[in-house]
Order: sequence, then structure tokens, then C-alpha cells
Amino acid sequence: MTDRSGVIFGNPMPAKVVRKAERGQAKMIRRYGDDRGKVYHLALKDNAVIGESLGVRELVMAREPLESLPENPLVVGNIRMGFGHYRISMAIASAAHALGYTPLWLDLNSFRETTGGKIIAGQNDLYSLGSRLSQQFWLFNRLVWEPMNSEGFRHLSYNAADQKNAELMTPILADLPKDIPYVATHVWPAQAAVHAGLTNVVNAVPDNWPMALHLAEGAMHTVQTPSAYLGYRALRGMDKGRDLKAMPRESIACTGHYIDHELVSHLPEDCDARVRRAGSGEPLRYLLTVGGAGAQKDIFAGIIRMLLPQVREKRAALFINVGDHRKLWDELCAAVPELRTDCSLHFDDFPAASAFTEQCRTRTVTGIHAFCHDDIFAAVYITNLLMRVSDVLITKPSELAFYPVPKLMIHRVGGHEAWGAIRSAEVGDGTYECDTMRDVSAMLRLFAQDDSVIRLMCSRIDTARKAGIYDGAYNVVKLAAGQLC
Repeated sequence: MTDRSGVIFGNPMPAKVVRKAERGQAKMIRRYGDDRGKVYHLALKDNAVIGESLGVRELVMAREPLESLPENPLVVGNIRMGFGHYRISMAIASAAHALGYTPLWLDLNSFRETTGGKIIAGQNDLYSLGSRLSQQFWLFNRLVWEPMNSEGFRHLSYNAADQKNAELMTPILADLPKDIPYVATHVWPAQAAVHAGLTNVVNAVPDNWPMALHLAEGAMHTVQTPSAYLGYRALRGMDKGRDLKAMPRESIACTGHYIDHELVSHLPEDCDARVRRAGSGEPLRYLLTVGGAGAQKDIFAGIIRMLLPQVREKRAALFINVGDHRKLWDELCAAVPELRTDCSLHFDDFPAASAFTEQCRTRTVTGIHAFCHDDIFAAVYITNLLMRVSDVLITKPSELAFYPVPKLMIHRVGGHEAWGAIRSAEVGDGTYECDTMRDVSAMLRLFAQDDSVIRLMCSRIDTARKAGIYDGAYNVVKLAAGQLC
């Protein structure tokens, strides 16, 4: 196993940074154990939610070695940390399926009996806590959360520590052929695959703000925008005390936005439907995606209260997805009591919820519709289905900032997300970041009073589609499969 903490893209790390990374690994071993001498095996099972539509099969723990793989396999390595990395994984799986590959879903966070799974679960809990605190306490957000997410994760020293921890995540990968095409939608599965000796690893970087957190030397890095390409290529700001050697050209590619095949292939008809609805006086359809950590619950409650008069007057309709967090729905109902009586619930019945989205293509939608599914795949994928029949997506500028649907960007959670809103605003398929409720209210009035805003965003989506901006998931798959150089 190559040590990747001492030198990062030709840049030697100070001895004290390496020692700190080694101490960090030792701390993880004391807390979670070290199973690198243990033998784990994998098996395949069908996915009940996205198995048929996206061809996804899941890699799960087994007693016997993995005997065979389907034709044209492509591993999608990920972790469940919020919904973002799962959503990007679904985009990669969708593109892979469309291109004739069988996507094999490998969630390192699901293997909770392994050292790696325990580490990821612990870090996920800490990140979720930080997200919630950042929205509750402005001083914590200003002094801790924003600086950590924009600058702390940016340093090469952070990558050195992560690389040491990733060494502990390798045992679960032993059954995989070393040359299998492998796309990771979080850096830890990418780093783990490289440490495990896999040779065809693509690291699909999610953020538009360059951070060393996302580096996995030994993998091909892909980014969604030209600005991210230059920032990562130059390792911009990752060690402000010295001049850094750049990332080699062969280690990074700008692919475009990571978008599902179903969304990209139906963009013209979906945007035409939005323009038609805007001109016909149908209720404007807003999709609210409320993060699982509940960090922005109060913002969404305020938005729902703002839109309730329009809903009653049948000038607006609301889709609210709380993912797999029933408690979060209860908290929203406590904040907006009207939700308990004036809302249609689409809970824990994914086929029925999917059928509802199909009906939305040909029917006028009124009222409020809430979605919640215990199954994580259904919880995430229902947003994909709802995006196609929505007019405006209301979201923080995270992974959804790159999706081809008109968007109202609310206040970010973490400084790194700011650049997602900047990208969307420049492409023209979304607003700038509305970081106060006054800004949000003004933008909601604009959407309601002037249908030219929807028309403009749909026009920009069509321009971006023709330019290939939304083809990133296809290009990532082709890179992993050796079809692009």
C-alpha cells in the first residue's frame, strides 16, 4: 500500500502534518478497531426501488467470495452522508445504465460492522450536528462552520489526514477485480479504492469550491465546471504558505454537471411543459427539498407560510420532500399547523408516489403534497421524479444547484456551497443565493407575478443542454470505462 499522506501531487507534506495524520489514524483504530487483517466478501442483490429503472444492483456483505459479475459492470462507490452523494450516485448509475453498463452500488457507510463503516458513520453524525448548529447559532456558523467548510477542508493537511483514515476502509473491496470501472461520488470511497489497488478509479468531485478534502491521488478527478477545473488543477489556496506543484493534467477532467439520463433526455419536453403552464395560468409548482439534518427547517417553514395564500387561491402548488425523516415532517407541521389539515400525504408507498408524478404531467396540480419514505433510495429518487413535473425547485446551493430545473437558491449550509449558487446564476438556470428571508420573499413575488422569469430559465436550460453542460454523468462513466481520454 502506497503512503499518500507524505507527498500529495508532488508536494511534500511537513513532518508534523504526517505525524498528526498518523496520530489521527491511531485514534480511529483505538475507537473503531483495525480490521485490515480480516477477510470480507460481497454478493449482489437487486435494488427494489431503482433496480428496474436504473439497472442498479447492490453490493452487500456475504459469507462466500463474489463468484461472478454481470456483463459490463461499473461500481458506483459512495457513502450515505445526507442525500447529496446518493443523488450524484444515482446520476452516475442512470448514465451508466443508459450507456449499456450494469451499475453496482457500493455504499461504504452500509457496512457498519467494518472499521471503515464505523468511521464514516461517526463522521457523518458530526457533520449533521454541525449543519444543524450552524443554522441555530449565528456565532457558531460565523466563527466555526463557515470557516471550516470554506477554508478548513481546503488545506492539503486535511487531505493527508483523510488518506490515513481511508487506509482503514479497504478490506470490504477485496472481492472486486482490480481493473473494474469504479466511480466514487465521495472522496473516501475513491481513496479507499486506490489504497485497495484498484486501477480504474474515477473520483467525481461534487463541490464547485476547490478543497483538498476531495483529493484522491491515484484516481482520475472529474469536476463539473471550468472554474472548479482551474481551482483544483492549481490546488488553489490549499497551502497558502508555499507555491504548490499543480495537479497533473492527466489526473483531472471537466466533464459537465452530473445529471441523470432521465432528466437530460427529457429536458425539451419538460421545459416546454413549464412554459405552457406559466402561460396558461395554472398553479405554479414549487418543489421544496428539506435536508435530512433539518438544518434549514425554519427557513422552509417560513417559505411555506409565505406561499400558503397563493396555494389557497390556486396560484401555487407545493411539493415537499422530507426524505426519510418523519420527525422533520412533524416539526414542520408544528411550525406550520395548516400542513396537518391542508396537505395530501404520499408516505412510504413509492409506486403510488411515482404514479402521482406521472399524473402530474397531464393534470393540473393544486394544494400541498408531502413525500416521506423510510427507504433511502425512494426518499432520494422521488425528488428526481418530482423535478421533472415542477416549475421551481427551492433548495440550498448544494448538489441540486447543478440540476436542470428552474431554481430558487436559499441560504447555504457551509461556505463551500456558495459557489454552487454562483454557477447556477451564471448558467442562468437558477437565482443567485437568497440569503435572507426578505430576498426569498422578493424572489417568490417575482416568480408569481412575471412568467418571463420561468421562460428565461427554461431558455437558458435549453442553451446549456445544447452546449453539453448537463452531460457530466455520461462523461464520467465513459472515463471510467476507458472510452474518453
